[in-house]
Amino acid sequence: MQFVAHPDEAPGPYAVERDVRTESVVEVTGTVRPRPPGTENPNLPTGDIEVAAETVDVLTEADTPPFPIEDRVEADELLRLKYRYLDLRRPEMTRILVLRHRVFSIIRRFFDERGFVDVETPALTKSTPEGARDFLVPSRLQRGRVYALPQSPQQFKQRLMVAGLDRYYQIVRGMRDEDPTADRHWEFTQLDVEMSFATEEDVFELIEGLFARVWNEILGVDVETPFPRLAYEESMARFGTDKPDTRYGMELVDLTETFRGSAFRAFARVIEDGGLVKAFSAPGAAGWSRSELGKLVEEARARGAQGLVWLAFDRSEIRSPVGKLLSPDELGAVAAKTNAGDGDLVLIVADRPSQVHVALDGLRRLMADRLGVVPDDAWNFLWVTEMPLFEWSEEDERWVAQHHPFTAPASEDLDPETAKARSYDITLNGYELASGSIRIHRPEVQRRMFELLGLSEDEIQEKFGHMIEAFRYGVPPHGGIAPGLDRIVMMLAGTDNIRDVIAFPKTSAGIEPMTGAPSVPSKEQLDALGIRLVEPADRS
Repeated sequence: MQFVAHPDEAPGPYAVERDVRTESVVEVTGTVRPRPPGTENPNLPTGDIEVAAETVDVLTEADTPPFPIEDRVEADELLRLKYRYLDLRRPEMTRILVLRHRVFSIIRRFFDERGFVDVETPALTKSTPEGARDFLVPSRLQRGRVYALPQSPQQFKQRLMVAGLDRYYQIVRGMRDEDPTADRHWEFTQLDVEMSFATEEDVFELIEGLFARVWNEILGVDVETPFPRLAYEESMARFGTDKPDTRYGMELVDLTETFRGSAFRAFARVIEDGGLVKAFSAPGAAGWSRSELGKLVEEARARGAQGLVWLAFDRSEIRSPVGKLLSPDELGAVAAKTNAGDGDLVLIVADRPSQVHVALDGLRRLMADRLGVVPDDAWNFLWVTEMPLFEWSEEDERWVAQHHPFTAPASEDLDPETAKARSYDITLNGYELASGSIRIHRPEVQRRMFELLGLSEDEIQEKFGHMIEAFRYGVPPHGGIAPGLDRIVMMLAGTDNIRDVIAFPKTSAGIEPMTGAPSVPSKEQLDALGIRLVEPADRS
């Protein structure tokens, strides 16, 4: 073995240690025949046959790949993305690309059978405030102006409803400038669906049928419909999230009243300040070591909580760093409300409601995984409904649309603190697969929505005047949904990394190692667009 860099570069981060040998792409002609008895290889798709070669032609010579082309490769992901075209040769990756193709084919057949029309929408559009940051594209012909890459075709599909196209769908790319995660990517593919004169029930029935078809044809699984439904507030109360994993228990319980006025001031002060005290019981975890329990405290803090209190119910003893600070009545109430028994571990968080829910949701998932209580073969689809119309943005210090500003209110109530939306999500095993809503179709309600979001008349006209104008010509009630196809394929493929199901993904830092994107534009390109780059040292 010797140290060999890629032929086009000096030794660096992608250089690898490998055999120096010549490999080739060859064309073989000959006779395909059964292998002699006893020489078959059942581990290979072609293990029952062999080729009796008559001629072998070398078409091209090839360098030795920088990592083994096999499924159980342990190469660094950055290296695999650098040579993604080689990574895609692995049978596992090829299988995923074929699976993705099959899913898309099923979707197109499903909607074609139901009279939906596939309509393409623009990739260069107007930047409007819809949630995540836009990717902007400077205009060469309209100097000083920019296009936005669409986060979704939301406004275009609503105008298709105005146009009288009452059943629309599209498999479309969206772009959102938000931090990538294991299950979220900057560039994503969604199924976009919209229908005129549709109610929530119409959308539910349609999409449940689609998921049932996909799971049956891809996995041979019969998905039971209709899917269960859970109101947003109940989902947050029981699971701390609007995308709960319902395959196992360990549901959250509210201990706020148990500790109101408690001598344990850490809890009492939180309650006095309007916070919550909530907990759940982890079965069989009371025997965890101090170091393991200390790591759970660190996990809670990493998720934004001020801390974590644990109570280990070990036979007649209750072990806890704060056990002596809690009264017997409080300890009894905790055991009763969490249904904790001998051998169980109770985890308690006291904080602002949002922090309590984020921390306990994460800990609940973590404990379920470590305790091995998550069934492998369960597909728990769930509709989450009755969501808030608005949510408070700490960053912007104002009310923002919880979904998007075109979501219809559930009633005449437009008070940002209490208003409910006609919106809905599909979740599956703790992942959000789709989000949708019935849309606002009355111009005066749409204008009022913009005003409640803090937009002035000039801002309404500048950002959404085209929508208000279209609505003047009559728009039917309409609604739709947009399942995220990358995440759906990820779950069908049995991987937990969304980059595995995208042919040419970017890293979590937004870099594409294969091509080197993003790149520095040339002076000529910048001059043509009328812009200049600000170097980091020049930034104020």
